[in-house]
Order: sequence, then structure tokens, then C-alpha cells
Amino acid sequence: MIQRIQTFYLLLAFICNGILPYIFPLWKTMDANGKMAPHYFMQNMEFVFLLSLSNALILVSILSFKKRMQQFLLGRINLVINLILLGLFVYQSLTLSGGANSAPEKGIGLILPVFSIVFLVLANKAIKKDDELVKSVDRLR
Repeated sequence: MIQRIQTFYLLLAFICNGILPYIFPLWKTMDANGKMAPHYFMQNMEFVFLLSLSNALILVSILSFKKRMQQFLLGRINLVINLILLGLFVYQSLTLSGGANSAPEKGIGLILPVFSIVFLVLANKAIKKDDELVKSVDRLR
């Protein structure tokens, strides 16, 4: 059902992957005018693809609430995608160029996949617990 706790966790993961990256920049670098220019995820196609794929999997997982094992599998796949995304974010942040005067500032957008991973793990734990509860009730019948 939609009112289960795993749906709430999946919605929080969707907010971390689908809404907050538009608000918080990944990092800020110095532009030619000497002003700090924010760098959002939309400026890199790999980030756009992985975040879009993750969001699509979250939405499919929310809508497949009757198929718990499919929901669990989609959560696992989504965890791997978010780990890859986090690795790409870390790699990009470590390879940012910056001189003595133009050191890039890391933004909160870099740690959004961490929050998403936490919510996906909690959702998978709740899905597993729900599946075990249904199996135990089936054994009693």
C-alpha cells in the first residue's frame, strides 16, 4: 500500500535526487569576472542521466507497492546507481582545477547521494521486514 513506511523513505530519496539538485549547486568556481559561479548537475550529462535513471527507478518502485520483491530489487539497483553517482561526484570534486585565488568551494549538492543512499537502505529494510511479515502470516494459514 502507498501508506507504508518504505513509500515515505522512497519519497525522501526522490526529493534528494529529484528536487534538491536543482536548488543546491555541486560546487562553485571562480569565473572570468572574479565572481563565484555555481556548477549544477545539469552541466554534466553523466550526472543528468544517472539522476534521471535513479528518479525513474524510485517512481517505479513506489508504484509497484504490491510486488515487494520487485520493489526490493529496484531499491538495490538504485543503491548501485547512487553509489556510482557519488563516486563520480567525488572524482569530479577532487579533479577541480583551482589556483591560489580561485579555490573551488564544495557545495551541499555533492552529499545529496549520501542522503539518498541512506533513505534507500531504510526503504529496503522496511520492504524486507514487510515481506517477512507477509510470509509469516501465510505460514499460519
